[in-house]
Amino acid sequence: MQTNFTAEQLADPHVAEAESILRKCVHCGFCTATCPTYVTLGNELDSPRGRIYLIKDMLENGRAADKEVVTHIDRCLSCLACTTTCPSGVDYMHLVDHARIHIEKTYRRPLMNRLTRGVLAMVLPYPGRFRMALRLAGLGRPLAGLFDRVPSLKPFAAMLRLAPVTVPPPSPLALPASHAPQAARRGRVAILTGCAQPVLDPGINAAAIRLLTRLGVEVVVPQGEGCCGALVHHMGREEQALASARRNVDVWCREIATGGLDAIIITTSGCGTTIKDYGHMLRLDSAYAEKAARVSALAKDVTEYLASLDLPTSAPKGLTVAYHSACSLQHGQKVTMAPKQLLKAAGFIVKDPPEGHLCCGSAGTYNIMQPDISARLKARKVRNIESTKPDLIAAGNIGCLTQIGSATGIPVVHTVELLDWAYGGEKPAALDAHRRARA
Repeated sequence: MQTNFTAEQLADPHVAEAESILRKCVHCGFCTATCPTYVTLGNELDSPRGRIYLIKDMLENGRAADKEVVTHIDRCLSCLACTTTCPSGVDYMHLVDHARIHIEKTYRRPLMNRLTRGVLAMVLPYPGRFRMALRLAGLGRPLAGLFDRVPSLKPFAAMLRLAPVTVPPPSPLALPASHAPQAARRGRVAILTGCAQPVLDPGINAAAIRLLTRLGVEVVVPQGEGCCGALVHHMGREEQALASARRNVDVWCREIATGGLDAIIITTSGCGTTIKDYGHMLRLDSAYAEKAARVSALAKDVTEYLASLDLPTSAPKGLTVAYHSACSLQHGQKVTMAPKQLLKAAGFIVKDPPEGHLCCGSAGTYNIMQPDISARLKARKVRNIESTKPDLIAAGNIGCLTQIGSATGIPVVHTVELLDWAYGGEKPAALDAHRRARA
């Protein structure tokens, strides 16, 4: 793609990076076939190619974002299916990140949209606030239908519907501690506690810690670690996202210096994609660039790390698992085979649902901010999964688990919970709850 940026514009390293990305696009349109919003809406401006045109025009002309640009960029899920498809290697992720930052700086959103985004940014990254909000959601749930009638309040209706009826108690394994290996020592790792997942499903990290320690791995839950910054990063709130990244980099570098780390384990793939990008996010910060790159190099999805431990083959379980590959894992991190290979070795029959490349519609806060498009993607995803007639569904991202679980009666569990169970751990609570419901 030909570009016409001025030398003055290219002096800004962010603009220079955007320009180099734009120049790689050859207008081939392969991305449209795998873009969930284009497949759903059929609008060229809701495809990666269309958004690239909008971003190019906005940045080249040095103008503020307008309503049309914001509408179509906001509809992007950042699923990154386009980057998997693109034959030219267009780095769409960093281009749309730059566009979102530009939008945040130059566009004044309508009042209710600002309020909604502000509430999400102030609540979701903080487990204590998030837990309280979920408990209060029970009082507001009867109002969801009323909120649906007012377009600007639809996100609040979506929040109320997504909130679980009961909030599990905090897990003691989420507290800062070092969990000693229970077998011959094979390594030392830190595990990301995160923000939303320990509130919605603390059993996921508990399963990961149990499994890893049984395999001889010391697991550290560091003091001071917090939200990875992904939620606000995708809102274009650059400084808030970078502050989260710097805090976590400091925490993990302290652990590297004191006891060494073989990996930083992440059980929420949306977080993993962002943490693996810390090196890029902080590349211009001389105080953090090197440290952030070190952290990104150590970041591993839990299935990536488990695949390196050469787990034994387990007896057949007689259960068919539909494996949902979260977009952040398959497109963002290119981790595609390890989860399925681990599940097969653990004795499960694994099936790939049709259209596995398409997003389920969760995408961080997307199912809140774009509830109508999200609902259509969710229905399509669940139909495809249920067509495989599985006994259960496995995924590696809390957003996907919540989204898919809200639309099917088939139990939905995290991949690591199944692996923990297969290798001597507890049966996932979701499976027991499903059995009781059918009894």
